[in-house]
Amino acid sequence: MEELKEISPTEVKQLLQEGKKISLIDVREDEEVAEGKIPEAAHIKMGEIPVRLDEINKDEEHIIVCRSGRRSENVAYFLQDHGFKVKNMTGGMLEYNKNEN
Repeated sequence: MEELKEISPTEVKQLLQEGKKISLIDVREDEEVAEGKIPEAAHIKMGEIPVRLDEINKDEEHIIVCRSGRRSENVAYFLQDHGFKVKNMTGGMLEYNKNEN
């Protein structure tokens, strides 16, 4: 199995602050996303990923986000196995929100 690339929440924030165009996919459930998500992120629940692959552009790299980084890791491996370029955001939204100013 090919090694999965990772990105830290700090790096994601940096890219967004620099105005970089990045693709974020939040794979949490509706009620989790209702509590707040990264505004730039698309929301596709983990269970819907297999039937919504056609919505994900194979030509760009995607950063996969969940609550703690475990579900997103599983989704990232799944997408990588299907030919997508992905990175897992380690620590998930728990880590992303930890250092809020």
